[in-house]
Amino acid sequence: MATRPPHEHIRPPAPRFGEGTAAISLTKVQQAAPDLVSLYKTAGASIRRHGLEGLRAAVYLVLDRSGSMRPYYKDGTVQHLAEQVLTLSAHFDDDGTVPVVFFSTDVDGATDLELSGHRGRIEKLHQNLGHMGRTNYHWAMDAVIDHYLDCGSRAPALVVFQTDGGPTSRAAAERYLCKAARLPLFWQFIGFGDPDDNEFAFLRRLDELAVPARRVVDNAGFFHAGRDPRTVDDQLVYDQLLEEFPSWLAAARDARILR
Repeated sequence: MATRPPHEHIRPPAPRFGEGTAAISLTKVQQAAPDLVSLYKTAGASIRRHGLEGLRAAVYLVLDRSGSMRPYYKDGTVQHLAEQVLTLSAHFDDDGTVPVVFFSTDVDGATDLELSGHRGRIEKLHQNLGHMGRTNYHWAMDAVIDHYLDCGSRAPALVVFQTDGGPTSRAAAERYLCKAARLPLFWQFIGFGDPDDNEFAFLRRLDELAVPARRVVDNAGFFHAGRDPRTVDDQLVYDQLLEEFPSWLAAARDARILR
């Protein structure tokens, strides 16, 4: 197994419900990232619709760097997704950062995305990571799992996992998802590209893996953002990213994965 780039991390906060306030206030977002205020407000509205106001959780972002992803980095689509996830995280986690994992054949790199330094950061990091390889989910999943376990926390975590196709090693991706079902990690996959591409059939299958035969709880969701994800309304993106998260939280508590 290749060496994984180290993360700098902040321990995910313990979940607290019913507080009715965002982890990072609007005032702080206005000061640190005024260009993200609109996204922050849209994320907050979606959080309230899904009954998640006051939740404290970690948020991760996993980004595909396989060769076919090149246009999405070049035109700012991946940067925009990162900003959507960063503003979502601002409601759940008061550290103002999102751990980011870039992957292709292996893990290409890992870093933190911060409110105060988000502008153009994804493209800059991408350009510094060199060769874009094939698509292997499981190494990126392994990096997130290791990172989470190293934190020593049992708080919930939402992992937004972006890709534009199925993995080279499908059996490994399935095995890692089932393994991770006993951890407080929910994997929300988001697909970029042709919605009729058979590559996405695998992600739909992952979303539907049997419970409890294959995994103790349903710990994954899938949302297809189409050929041009930039044209998808921000509100819809947030709603889809959070669609299955509340039901997973309830199931994880029932299964004593979350305490």
